[in-house]
Amino acid sequence: MIRCHLSTLMGRDKLRISDVAQRTGLNRSTVTALYNETATRVDLPAIERLCALFRCQVGELFEIVPPQPETKP
Repeated sequence: MIRCHLSTLMGRDKLRISDVAQRTGLNRSTVTALYNETATRVDLPAIERLCALFRCQVGELFEIVPPQPETKP
């Protein structure tokens, strides 16, 4: 699973979804999907714009989380 840390970065900089959409030129629905971690795909230019806005690397915006092993009761 890939986890998106957009909400954390937005909280750090005290930005709203509309602020991020306006500053990056991204569609509000794209920012909302990333914020809620419901996005199924993201274009490279969108990632580049977000990283430029938050002055971060791709690895700070996205993280691969290994799947949890299933436990049987």
